[in-house]
Amino acid sequence: MTRLARRKLAERALRLFSMSGMAVGVLFLLGLVASLAADGWRAFFRHDITLVVRPASAPAAVSECEKLLRSALRENFPELTASRASRRKLGKIVGFPAAVRMCEVFAENPPTPGEAQKMALPLTGAADLFLKLHPADPEAAKKSRMDESQSAWLAEWREKDLVRRAFNWRFLTGGDSRFPALAGLGGALLGSLMTLLVTLVLAFPVGVLAAVYLEEIAPRGRFADAVEVVTNNLAAVPSIVFGLLGLELLLNVFHLPRATPLVGGIVLAMMTLPTLIIASRAALRGVPDSLRQAALALGANKVQSVFHHSLPAAMPGILTSAIIGMAQALGETAPLLMIGMVSFIAELPDGFLSAAAALPVQIFLWADSPERPFADLTAGAILVLIGFLVLMNLSAIILRRRMEEKFR
Repeated sequence: MTRLARRKLAERALRLFSMSGMAVGVLFLLGLVASLAADGWRAFFRHDITLVVRPASAPAAVSECEKLLRSALRENFPELTASRASRRKLGKIVGFPAAVRMCEVFAENPPTPGEAQKMALPLTGAADLFLKLHPADPEAAKKSRMDESQSAWLAEWREKDLVRRAFNWRFLTGGDSRFPALAGLGGALLGSLMTLLVTLVLAFPVGVLAAVYLEEIAPRGRFADAVEVVTNNLAAVPSIVFGLLGLELLLNVFHLPRATPLVGGIVLAMMTLPTLIIASRAALRGVPDSLRQAALALGANKVQSVFHHSLPAAMPGILTSAIIGMAQALGETAPLLMIGMVSFIAELPDGFLSAAAALPVQIFLWADSPERPFADLTAGAILVLIGFLVLMNLSAIILRRRMEEKFR
């Protein structure tokens, strides 16, 4: 075999191995998404039951709504509320989540006392899970802990169109709850966005200016070499160490409030900063030196050469690295756990100093919940997190291409 034939054979083998590796990676990714989607789709839908409600007055508390709900169940299902045992079984199907929803509706639209009103109220998590699993499947009742009578009631209501499936907007807009039918990602989404905003505002200008100084202005010597070594070492430090630093410095020394987007953003900014500096220096290093020399030859000083020519030319790579760094910060959990963002928070945050959750922390909390419906919420939350990461990476690619065309 000639040398040329051996080189062509090696090239084909390398191409085959590379394509095989990519195919295996894509298959693993598709398998992960498919396994999550098999359970996660249930989080985006819920089942509501239509009841006729006759409020004597506008209820002011959830306890009053619970009393009104029991009255509505007696009116709509008189045969099922005759005995105490059947009332208890019925309460496991239409319970506290329906009362909370009833209070929300009456708070938005006060009722007319004594007037009948049809309302679509959510079922409990167990009853909702039974209907999402195939009711004809004998395992559905076992997984949802519904007995034969409860399963028969739900199947009958579904046939009579008393129970309907609807999109679960609360999952995307509501706060956390200990009841699966009321739990939502809204607080975690808002907390993650606020945390990332703080991270971007702190890390991006500091990281870019530090890279510009080290790469374009600082003289080559021991100081620059020492800073480079320290930066590379900080980029390799585990994220939980930055969480411990934030716990000691921000909470114990400066006494900032725990579990807030401000503290979380500062911790993630410290974690992202070394990576951003390294990537920005690499982007500046990739700018042709002839561009700098041409600017200096035309009379520009050093600062003008950097900020009018070198930095704009390196900006596609810098912005790409910044977006990827933000995507990495979005998925971090350990630093946020150390600063107290693992707490149960049911309200939506109203500022950077109010308690908030984050997407990865919310997934951690739901995954630790014993109720079976929380497993579907966990898978749905992971799908939402993956969707955000995909969007951020796609935006980085699109932004890089557009800026490369602009400065080409």
